[in-house]
Amino acid sequence: ALLAFTLGVRQLIVAINKMDTTKWSQDRYNEIVKEVSSFIKKIGFNPATVPFVPISGWHGDNMLEESVNMTWFKGWTKESKAGNKSGKTLLEAIDAIDPPSRPTDKPLRLPLQDVYKIGGIGTVPVGRVETGIIKAGMVVTFAPSGVSTEVKSVEMHHEQLVEGVPGDNVGFNVKNVSVKEIRRGFVCSDSKNDPAKEAASFQAQVIVLNHPGQIGAGYAPVLDCHTAHIACKFSELVEKIDRRSGKKLEDNPKFIKSGDSAIVKMVPSKPMCVESYTEFPPLGRFAVRDM
Repeated sequence: ALLAFTLGVRQLIVAINKMDTTKWSQDRYNEIVKEVSSFIKKIGFNPATVPFVPISGWHGDNMLEESVNMTWFKGWTKESKAGNKSGKTLLEAIDAIDPPSRPTDKPLRLPLQDVYKIGGIGTVPVGRVETGIIKAGMVVTFAPSGVSTEVKSVEMHHEQLVEGVPGDNVGFNVKNVSVKEIRRGFVCSDSKNDPAKEAASFQAQVIVLNHPGQIGAGYAPVLDCHTAHIACKFSELVEKIDRRSGKKLEDNPKFIKSGDSAIVKMVPSKPMCVESYTEFPPLGRFAVRDM
């Protein structure tokens, strides 16, 4: 839950599984709701916006249809931007999730998941459109290499698209670019509208979730950001901050440990593309782990 919140997830459903092993106990359900509510509140979620659903995946209770074994369960409720919502089953809770905004007005950002060479067609990069739109005839640039080319066509699920919009997983055919020039982790953007660029270094807020020792300058973990997977060095611990409020606690700390949050200067071991979280959230979030 902490990792989800840190990486920008703001909608949560808590499904309390294996209710059959507790003989469908309401007391055990209430106990778990209380414990989990207090835990997710500390992380930053508001429990009033989170549906809690007692289920049995094995028996199918409260998954698609109301359970006959838990008649005491009167249903879940949650507060949302679109007003209060309620229901009985896990499926209804999933249906009640607010759809994410689709930022079509922002400049194009499309992190590559793979690049294929298809006989008779040529080079076809694939990935999900995060912001902006992609369409045939556009001139695009791939960061961090700076290779530019024209998009010949855009497809999704083997059907030609007029344009790909945020949330679409697309494949697009590009002119005169070999499979060796672009790869997973590169970011495609519109050459004429704020193209993505390489970041030789960047500052980021990190939260240490779980690390056995202390972390100081020189620590070199692996960074997973959008589809990129790259070794990275903490070159400088700029300041230690309060995780919830963001207020500065200490300048240039020597070390940080589990539970701490800090602003850190990071240097990737090879060229990569990251963006400011405020402008392009999907390209400004990352997870760091030991090699």
